[in-house]
Amino acid sequence: MIAKIVKGSNFRGVVNYILDKGKNAKILVCDGLFAENKETITNSFEAQARMNPKVTKPVGHIALAFSKEDEHRLTDRVMAGIALEYLEKMGVKDTQILVVRHFDKEHPHVHIAFNRIANDDRTISDRNGRIRSTRICKELTRKYNLYFASSKEQVKRHRLKEPDKTKYELYSLLKSEILRCGNWNMLAFNLKKQGVEMQFKYKGKSDEVQGVVFSKNGYSFSGSKIDRQFSYSKIDAALNANRQEERQRTMTSNQVSEQPTLQFEPTNNNDFHSNSIGLFMPDATSGQADENSFEEQSKRKKKKQRKISL
Repeated sequence: MIAKIVKGSNFRGVVNYILDKGKNAKILVCDGLFAENKETITNSFEAQARMNPKVTKPVGHIALAFSKEDEHRLTDRVMAGIALEYLEKMGVKDTQILVVRHFDKEHPHVHIAFNRIANDDRTISDRNGRIRSTRICKELTRKYNLYFASSKEQVKRHRLKEPDKTKYELYSLLKSEILRCGNWNMLAFNLKKQGVEMQFKYKGKSDEVQGVVFSKNGYSFSGSKIDRQFSYSKIDAALNANRQEERQRTMTSNQVSEQPTLQFEPTNNNDFHSNSIGLFMPDATSGQADENSFEEQSKRKKKKQRKISL
């Protein structure tokens, strides 16, 4: 679930855009408005906006888009409920609201028009609206167990136009190459082979690097504009980590190769059994000694017998 927020001054334009879809548009919520037709809806919005003429952009327009994977779950009632909960969390309440579901795209989505002039003529704040919206979209996606698009990989790039097409190409190339490089020179060399030029941005006239710019197909983007993980400082940290990891692997490999190798003589089963049995049998040398002492004792006995007989 993602949201796109727009402010404006022309209620007629946004109402016509939302409802001029014929069979591809369906009103889910119409609160505080005369909903007989587009003209009465527009007049209702404009009448309330005149309660606070100091606000030059009273039109609020939000597009809520969901993943195609959740299409089977997103009934009109569910989408209306999520839209109203989103507005509540955004602080859009006690005002005129129009929620319309569109069916002109393959992914489910609704358009919301609301009056930034509330029913009591106060102004509905839009401060940090996009930041708050991103957080709320994530909260509701988790709450309702909706599909979480992993990141830029989920974008249907074949439908992109320039310069976004090149921007996403750079995203993929950087994600791949940064993982395998240990320094900036290696990264620049690998990218150049794939048609990407890399330049550093310096602070004033000093040698202090302030940022990095990548160019391809005639379009240039700073690293952080491609993705936050590709700012100069974060790329530099990733390259240093790769270098240290490679150094650690090399040291470990050298240590293993320097250790003495233990040699084992092959042992046959007969030796094993004879050695095992020997643990419980008298030693051969000991047995021979016992036998010799027995012969000596016999000789001494015979000598004594001879002496007696004499």
